[in-house]
Amino acid sequence: MESFDLIIIGGGINGAGIARDAAGRGLKVLLCEKDDLASHTSSASTKLIHGGLRYLEYYEFSLVRKALQERELLLDAAPHIMWPLRFVMPHDATQRPAWLIRCGLFLYDHLARRKRLPASTGITLPRHPAGAPLQARFKRGFVYSDGWVNDARLVVLNAMDAAERGASILTRTACTAARREGERWICTLQDEHGDTREVLARAVVNAAGPWVQQLLGGVIHAPARKAIRLVKGSHIIVKKLFDHPYAYIFQNPDQRIIFAIPYEQDFTLIGTTDVEYHDNAANVAIDDDEIAYLCAMSNRYFEQQISAHDVVATYSGVRPLLDDANDNASGVTRDYALELDSDGAPLLSVFGGKITTYRKLAEQAVDQLCALLDNAHPGWTAGVHLPGGDLPDGNFERFLGQLMQDKPWLPATLATRLARAYGSRVYSLLGNAAKLGDLGSEIQPQLFEAELRYLVEKEWATTADDILWRRSKLRLHLPAGADAAVNAWLAAYGHNSPAANASLCRSE
Repeated sequence: MESFDLIIIGGGINGAGIARDAAGRGLKVLLCEKDDLASHTSSASTKLIHGGLRYLEYYEFSLVRKALQERELLLDAAPHIMWPLRFVMPHDATQRPAWLIRCGLFLYDHLARRKRLPASTGITLPRHPAGAPLQARFKRGFVYSDGWVNDARLVVLNAMDAAERGASILTRTACTAARREGERWICTLQDEHGDTREVLARAVVNAAGPWVQQLLGGVIHAPARKAIRLVKGSHIIVKKLFDHPYAYIFQNPDQRIIFAIPYEQDFTLIGTTDVEYHDNAANVAIDDDEIAYLCAMSNRYFEQQISAHDVVATYSGVRPLLDDANDNASGVTRDYALELDSDGAPLLSVFGGKITTYRKLAEQAVDQLCALLDNAHPGWTAGVHLPGGDLPDGNFERFLGQLMQDKPWLPATLATRLARAYGSRVYSLLGNAAKLGDLGSEIQPQLFEAELRYLVEKEWATTADDILWRRSKLRLHLPAGADAAVNAWLAAYGHNSPAANASLCRSE
């Protein structure tokens, strides 16, 4: 029976972040995820690295400060998948007064040190590029800075870094039972085909997100002193409503805010809703009321009106928020809590959290576990690049220019997409290719076999959904039938069995 220092249950951002941190401190780590990496909440965010401007209204100053500090670290760690974004807030005189917004933005600018993001400012919308798509009644606004992130790729990069530091990553593998025996845990793992095996661990981390309480009650059989509250957040994607690099934050009559963000070159992403959720988190989906709500909120601000017929795609996720007994789903804290049960072999459960603070959460979790596992190595992830993030001076445009100079045969749109997705690892993907034909067959427009092989062999992809939705957003751009073509290639390639994937548990 193989033995580990740490078994992590859950392959979302918190589980992957903890695996990375722990492996880097020399712990022997296994992460198991019942589906694909980032299958659920961690791929269904609004794709922002942000402090959470609206949380200031709930006096969450500590959370906002922590998130703003992390925002700077993350933007440096992987500039190919995370970059600064300027947000425009049109002033609606029927909502929050201008003086209150100015005060909030002043706090937002100064709660943590900014190295690379410009400060907030007021603007006259008719004289600003962001004013053109808005209704003429909006005359003034405010601009502030936050960051964009490719959320699902952030999870994958953390898992890759963990694997390269010795961790075993098992996707489509559920932990079906866990019990303490003396100073060890015995965990039963079951793959998607029903095959099981048992492994030993000195400690277990429950990072199951929406299933954290279910795992405690039904698999681990341990009490929980904290609870989570499931809140559904849904987004719609429409053909682009504006053609400039700014995003928008809109105030609405229900005191909620929504974002409208430039997305995948040709689209606008609009979200999110906040709806109490009581069903199976695996089956979450947007409903007609949410679509109508997001369209209506967009229509309050943009000149171009949209309806459900304009929605080209949607996605929903269930956020497992730390239950603070707030009556308003929008006001539930986005902070996290770590519950450590050290009555025997340690068990650490993660409640709540947000993408922006995942690195800090992981560091604090591993700090607590190392103290019990006789590991004196300190936290190390602050200031360390994620795979592909080691771009010269952190300058993506310069890196892209060098890539196109090195590989002049790459079409510009393909070079840009590959550089954004893989950063410096794009050279590993391209290998010794000297012309487009060296990348293998073109399975779909600008999707070549070389990229598919890389995703299977390095990033645990096994289905078209893994490739066309989570590790990329190519499904938005490709013709009907793309999923079938990719799945056919995967089947032919032979990476759809547990035996084939066993070699992928560790990165060479």
